[in-house]
Amino acid sequence: MRMLRIALKSLKARQASLLGAFLALSLGVAMTAVMLLGLASAVGAPGGEDLVSLVAGLGTAGGVSAFVSAFVVASTYSYAVAQRRRELGLLRLAGATRAQVRRTVLTEALLLGAAASATGCALGRLGAPALVRRLSDLGMAPPGFALVPAAWPLPTAFATGLLVALAGVAVAARRAGRVGPLDALRAADLDTGVLTAGRLLTGLGLLLTAAVLAGTAIATDPADLLRRKTYTIQPMWLISAAGLLSPLLAPPLIRLLGRALPGRFTGYAGRLVPANAAAALRRTGAVAAPVLVSVALTGSLAGALDTVGAARAAEARARTAADLVVVPAPGGGDGPLLAALRAVPGVTALSPTAPTPLGLVEPDGVTVRSEARMAADPAGLAALARLPLLAGSTAGLDDRSLVLPAEWDRAVGEPVPVVRADGSRTTLRVAAVLRDGLDDNGLYVTAGNAPGARVDRVEVRLSATARADDVRSAAQPYGATVLTREQWLAPTTPARIVWLRLALVLGLALVYTGIALANTLLMATADRRRELALLRLAGATRAQVVRLVTAESVLVTAVGAVLGCAVAAVQLGSLHAALAVLRVPAPLVLPWRPVAAVTAGALLLAALCAAPAAAWALRSRPVAAAAR
Repeated sequence: MRMLRIALKSLKARQASLLGAFLALSLGVAMTAVMLLGLASAVGAPGGEDLVSLVAGLGTAGGVSAFVSAFVVASTYSYAVAQRRRELGLLRLAGATRAQVRRTVLTEALLLGAAASATGCALGRLGAPALVRRLSDLGMAPPGFALVPAAWPLPTAFATGLLVALAGVAVAARRAGRVGPLDALRAADLDTGVLTAGRLLTGLGLLLTAAVLAGTAIATDPADLLRRKTYTIQPMWLISAAGLLSPLLAPPLIRLLGRALPGRFTGYAGRLVPANAAAALRRTGAVAAPVLVSVALTGSLAGALDTVGAARAAEARARTAADLVVVPAPGGGDGPLLAALRAVPGVTALSPTAPTPLGLVEPDGVTVRSEARMAADPAGLAALARLPLLAGSTAGLDDRSLVLPAEWDRAVGEPVPVVRADGSRTTLRVAAVLRDGLDDNGLYVTAGNAPGARVDRVEVRLSATARADDVRSAAQPYGATVLTREQWLAPTTPARIVWLRLALVLGLALVYTGIALANTLLMATADRRRELALLRLAGATRAQVVRLVTAESVLVTAVGAVLGCAVAAVQLGSLHAALAVLRVPAPLVLPWRPVAAVTAGALLLAALCAAPAAAWALRSRPVAAAAR
């Protein structure tokens, strides 16, 4: 009870300095609550493919939001505890044991976390209807999509916030317990012992984990690295490792970037700016953390989106030799249409295909459902589809065989029990094995094994003298649409929707990291009143001190941006390695625009927050401020 009373009094006395940690956690919980409320509404609503995409997007956004808030809150809480070194030293000097100091810090985190989580849940409940309306307005949700009451999102967000608060302060509390009584008498603000053995080993362990996961995937299942779930989670390992290893990585970056300071900082000021940033590594880490996570996630996700999209387009372009693609009218018969197309002068090959469900029976008896394509004309498929063959030939496809990708782990000639669309069973031999790819390298069967399948596209190859208009004239009576090869290969999802989905995943997280950056800068600058007063007493003018603080904040922000770019570069490098193993053409796509926008916004925000905060910290007389 005594430590509880001390914790309550400490929270009351330090309201202003704890405001930063409170805001960071409450906004993080609000962001998570908004996403969970939207996800609960989407899961419970009827809909088709558009709703499936929305559920996937909200689920991904919820995971990203939880990670970002945990990463930033842990950094903020750690710095908030580090600011209290003298106060904790006084407690030790007054007779408090190490265990009592740890319990005090953890009790404060529990009380503050509960209040911040409750506030965040309230804010999330107020903000969720706006998110739902916005999703409908942008066309990302089906018409009539509305917020549905659900019991689990708010308690889950509250529990997550509380867990994040306690986890974020756990290591800091252990460090607080090691504060000695004489630390109350320290006058220097030099950070020592920031990179502990445990922190170094954990950071290296996370780095090694990321490398092992990526290397294993490249060696065994490179296509897995190109799935949204994987390329969303993979950077989190690297970001966490970079955050833990920042005391090791930041000093050389500070020295390197410090050389790029403007000409007015070439004298003593040019030495003070990097020296201050390198001496206060906990403050540097707290300021750089939001920038690191925002730049790294933006570069990784935007770069993965562009890279995978470009690779899919390149793979699809390389896999078809068709000049035209004819799309039959819904519900129309394909027999007369195919006869009309074959009668067009100059048509050298036709490949009509259709989707059909197919179940493959594994050796243990389990039936795995998959989507196959029915090839009505195996010879046309062999002529027009440039499928990536590993073994066998598509020319051998008939009613007693199938073509499948290597992921099924079957050999040419091996019998495979299958379940057709109508539930009938048969055994087919493997005619060819395809190399795994990004899209539908998948299963191919003939019409005899695809009951009820309707042709949904006909690939057409023309001779040099044939005219596309003749094909259009032949298809017109049947209501079919004739597309050029380029039109067919064009993305079916508009670029606007693709980027809106990315904005859904990153939008709130970027807003949150921006607020967290501003909050940390204000909190850190307010804590430097005595240091800035000593600079004034040493002869620096008020304007010079403001410029020093602003330059230091911009420098530290740039360090966070460089670390974020390094994480994004490693992540995109693993994607290109996976594409190389899959032998998919992989154009180099650099997401420099979104990364530059986020970096420029962070630098501007750092300058706009640091300068007024420094001016406010200098409002007192230097002698009075230095005596505190």
